Amino acid sequence: MAQTHDHEIVSIYPFNEGEVDRLMNNSNECVLMWATKDGWPVGVTHTFLWHDEKIWLTFASHRHRAEAIRRDPRVSVNVSSAAYPPRSAKDLPSGAITFKGRGEFFEDDKTKAWFYPALSKKLSPTNEGAANFFTGFLDSPLRTILAVTPEKRIMYNSGKADQHVAGTISEEELGDRLPGDAKRMNVERARRGLDPR
Repeated sequence: MAQTHDHEIVSIYPFNEGEVDRLMNNSNECVLMWATKDGWPVGVTHTFLWHDEKIWLTFASHRHRAEAIRRDPRVSVNVSSAAYPPRSAKDLPSGAITFKGRGEFFEDDKTKAWFYPALSKKLSPTNEGAANFFTGFLDSPLRTILAVTPEKRIMYNSGKADQHVAGTISEEELGDRLPGDAKRMNVERARRGLDPR
């Protein structure tokens, strides 16, 4: 029998730690988001690497985002399973995570020496020539490396949601309702004259 499901309650669909790692190690793109000096939120798509529980990416140091993040290191990074490479394994987790965190810049030779080849190998795991070419392309004098240390995760495990709708997951496998679904949703429902959930 199908379980009770409310499409407005989504915080109960988190990823476990293993699923987080698999999503982060297999998705090839993320969206880095920051605030401009006048308060506008901006986002740019990047390739990235998940290493030591941090999100690592790179861009030219003269980009506006470099100045903005040096001014205020608070950023967000969104990673989706939609960015899996073609023909990825079907058993990979589906959904998305937005990480709130703080960015730190690295421009030292030691960081470049491991990061550039690791990112290149992730993007071209079976083509050594392509990986070597991209490593050389990345090693340019104006490039900087950003590491984002997550402080909060906003997760949506769409595979778990699909199982819930189908009634094939136990209530014990669901996550707790977070404040947005546990409190703010019912405040908004009351404002609209709707019964609480």
